[in-house]
Amino acid sequence: MLKTGSLGTGLTIMTEEISKPDKGVFDAVVFANKQIRETRLGAKPRGFYRLGLEFSGDGAAAFGKAKAGQFAELDLSCIALPPIEGITEDLCDAAGRKILLRRPFSFCDVSSRREKTRVDILYCAVGPATLRMTTLSAGNSVSVIGPLGNGFQMPAGKRTALLVSGGMGAGPLIHLAKTLATDYPDVEVIAFAGAKTKMELPFERPLDEISQQLGFSLHEFARYGVESEVATDDGSVGYEGLITDCFSKWLGRRSLSAKDTIIYSCGPEEMLARMAKIAEDKRIDCQVSMERMMACGIGVCQSCAVKCRVEGSNETIYKLCCEDGPVFDSREIVFKL
Repeated sequence: MLKTGSLGTGLTIMTEEISKPDKGVFDAVVFANKQIRETRLGAKPRGFYRLGLEFSGDGAAAFGKAKAGQFAELDLSCIALPPIEGITEDLCDAAGRKILLRRPFSFCDVSSRREKTRVDILYCAVGPATLRMTTLSAGNSVSVIGPLGNGFQMPAGKRTALLVSGGMGAGPLIHLAKTLATDYPDVEVIAFAGAKTKMELPFERPLDEISQQLGFSLHEFARYGVESEVATDDGSVGYEGLITDCFSKWLGRRSLSAKDTIIYSCGPEEMLARMAKIAEDKRIDCQVSMERMMACGIGVCQSCAVKCRVEGSNETIYKLCCEDGPVFDSREIVFKL
């Protein structure tokens, strides 16, 4: 874009105004990386972590505009492994693999202050790349591409937002809860979080009885004034059963106007398929955050195809999770059941 300027001599010159990028490749500095919870995934010991990255300059400008549901690609190829005693037996063989491709991560928080932007990422050490992430410490530099993809949208006229997560799908919905509390204070927001067991809920603070009685079971949502419901498959905390069943029963007890309500969901695809069916039956708008292997994150490798319906016909097409998503209208998706 061109703009005019003056040298103070009566002569007018044309200069090119360089706009701040919406996305790009930036170096971020780690400001925090802590284990927030020890857990077990099946019989395998694991840990949930929260990584904090700080951007400055153009990176701060770009990530300062990041929306809940968007993601970034991190270069973890040069990150060191933890000491051998810090590697679980099932990951010993995989740990030595070279990390050739960047890894995608959504955000659980974004905040800007004094020309700096901080981005928090929730992750679990499940493979050679995330295992390396656990060794990052304050002051380390990480190459990041982003913010990428399309995030959650708030249609006009909605009065109630229902956030439903499964396992690690909680991250972008925590970010969304903050966005809704800040930008849409008149919208009632209620969160639902599920996992197989209490130890597999990816939240920092334990669930105390008083908080549960008040309806604010999860601190990560309560800090934004958002009530929450919890479900675990084994009943170790909250509702015993699937989070989709918990949500469906809760919905049946409430007299909500379908046109005034919207559902946002992130988690395993089987869970999202069930959420899409609930939304369809209740005629409630629903947005789902899909997960695919995203090798590049910018639509070049074509590895993250999502089968979608063509509105008004029986045809289907493939869209890219990294560019067209990862957030889609649930009515678009042809789920694999």
